[in-house]
Amino acid sequence: MARGRARVAVSILDADHSNMAYAIRRAEKEGADRFHIDVMDGHFVPNLTFGPKMIKGIRPRTRLPLDAHLMISDPLQSVDEFLAAGCDSVTIHVEVDPAQIEPTLGRIRAAGRAPGLSVKPKTPLSALDPYRGLFDIVLVMTVEPGFGGQSFMKDVAAEKILAAREYLTHAPAEGEVHVDGGVNRESAEFVGGLAVDVLVVGSVLWRKGRNMGREIRLVRALADEGYQYRLNNGKPPIPRDAMVVFDQLPKHLALRFMDEIEAGGISVIPLRGNGQFNPDGVRDYDLLVPASVESLTIERHAADRERYAGEAAAWREDYIARHGIQPPETLRPAPS
Repeated sequence: MARGRARVAVSILDADHSNMAYAIRRAEKEGADRFHIDVMDGHFVPNLTFGPKMIKGIRPRTRLPLDAHLMISDPLQSVDEFLAAGCDSVTIHVEVDPAQIEPTLGRIRAAGRAPGLSVKPKTPLSALDPYRGLFDIVLVMTVEPGFGGQSFMKDVAAEKILAAREYLTHAPAEGEVHVDGGVNRESAEFVGGLAVDVLVVGSVLWRKGRNMGREIRLVRALADEGYQYRLNNGKPPIPRDAMVVFDQLPKHLALRFMDEIEAGGISVIPLRGNGQFNPDGVRDYDLLVPASVESLTIERHAADRERYAGEAAAWREDYIARHGIQPPETLRPAPS
């Protein structure tokens, strides 16, 4: 698993379609973080590619996330098939019939997958405004969708990638900005300096004689360098998968606090940790939050953490009093 901030989604558009299983295994072995699957209907864009049956065939071949990018005119009609095929996220285009956008995003979220909206190069980000809070991915196209191997549009990236973050304030930990189109080692540092989360890399990886693993590592490292020196005051970015302990509480209080934190879009993992043993014989649970949003969690919930500490102390005293249990020596008050 990559340790940095940026993630590389390998597009399979230019892979060997006659042996897709091998292509998937190869890319995973070479360090891909996920797969980007371009679905085209020959109508919304002038090309025809994969359908849900292809994705269903890929799903057993890898444990990595599958991101489906639906460049199709009628996503509402077929989104259920793509969800059933095993996609972890599904991104549709904001340029389709507006009547389809909200219900399609709703179906994706109801299925427990990440919904996304994509914008073509000529479409302003303001087109996303009516759907705020309904999507967790913004996919910025830096080429005209439809074919691989096009040149990267630097001006589009500069205009949209960093600004797209404003549409994900409801999902501070899980929200992602993706960039798709002409991304390679030459453009990686630039888009990394715009705080992109996922770089879709395609045709360059499948060229004959190209070292795919090295290319993936270079793109990821250069994107992290761009972020470090342009946006993070020269400090290496916090690894995306790093978690920190925010609090330790008895299980019933930990789960309640978890729900409160997650209501604000911050993911929490509750684990029985190395905190104190409680009088009911169960050790405190750790509440782990992503390190990247530790400061935000403290800002929002520092006072709540103090309140829960008081509730935990009161609960322990009450439990001991009601059950006649003596606390361990380490918890007993020192003799006066």
